Amino acid sequence: MNSNNLNKQAIVNNPLSIAPMMDRTDRHYRYFMRQISRRTLLYTEMITTQAIIHGDRHKLLDFSPEEKPLVLQLGGDDPIQLAECAKIGADWGYDGLNLNIGCPSPRVQNGNFGACLMTQPELVAAGVEAMQKAVDIPVTVKHRIGVDECDRYEDMVNFVRIVWGAGCTNFSIHARKAWLQGLSPKENRHVPPLRYEDVYRLKHDFPHLFIEINGGIANIEQAKTHLQFVDAAMIGRAAYDRPYIFATVDRDIYGEDTTPLTRQQIVKAMIPYIDYWINRETRLNSISRHMLQLFAEQPGTKAWKRYISQHACLPGADSLTINAALAEVG
Repeated sequence: MNSNNLNKQAIVNNPLSIAPMMDRTDRHYRYFMRQISRRTLLYTEMITTQAIIHGDRHKLLDFSPEEKPLVLQLGGDDPIQLAECAKIGADWGYDGLNLNIGCPSPRVQNGNFGACLMTQPELVAAGVEAMQKAVDIPVTVKHRIGVDECDRYEDMVNFVRIVWGAGCTNFSIHARKAWLQGLSPKENRHVPPLRYEDVYRLKHDFPHLFIEINGGIANIEQAKTHLQFVDAAMIGRAAYDRPYIFATVDRDIYGEDTTPLTRQQIVKAMIPYIDYWINRETRLNSISRHMLQLFAEQPGTKAWKRYISQHACLPGADSLTINAALAEVG
């Protein structure tokens, strides 16, 4: 691997990331999070290959330069289509590509992608190989520790070994197995129990692979604990519900000599961005909904959320609405 490719791999071999989350990690949320942390790796929502091939690519794929480093997460099972979308994503300027082998939703199952592909590692390997041949940016895989009754440690090892054989060296692993029948995706976020030890063991058994752990990580201190056993930690819902927990990571995780912005400074930093999109006929609440939890667990958070919830959806709402909400915080 030449030095240029090593540098590209280093971008996605990042010790901390925010998980791709449907209806959450869109471009507005990602820009907002960049006011809190410049270094944390960010992901798009999962985008299906069919959507990219047949849909509005600018709406699906456009991002602001400030959002980088940024990985495009794809959902699909056809190697030819995955390769085509990988090329599109690389040309669009993404830093890496991630294949979703973790989502358990019925819609995803009906398309034969997501978590159900854990039982088809050869097909996943074919997709990864096709993607890698199409681009010169890293291709990574996000998967579960298991699916349904295929949940032994040996089953996960078999999956990883086959996909690694196709050239993938970066695996993000949700430490809770997927149930495809009998549990909703929401229920599957909490049951069955997390099995962190399986992910730790995988890193021990495959030290040459970059292993990232995901699932139930509530704060940066927990992430640091995991980093004693694996290469990286991925935070999901906590990053959305309490985004300000990332305020110190550029200093504490990445060693930068920086002073975190206060919550009030973050709001002010968002004002030009909000003005830009309002002038392009974007509704305020499509941006402000991602900012609702900025003051989570702080005095004034109820007033902040109440004002935005009541006013951001109204015709003509703009950055003045956000300034008024900030005044409510006190």
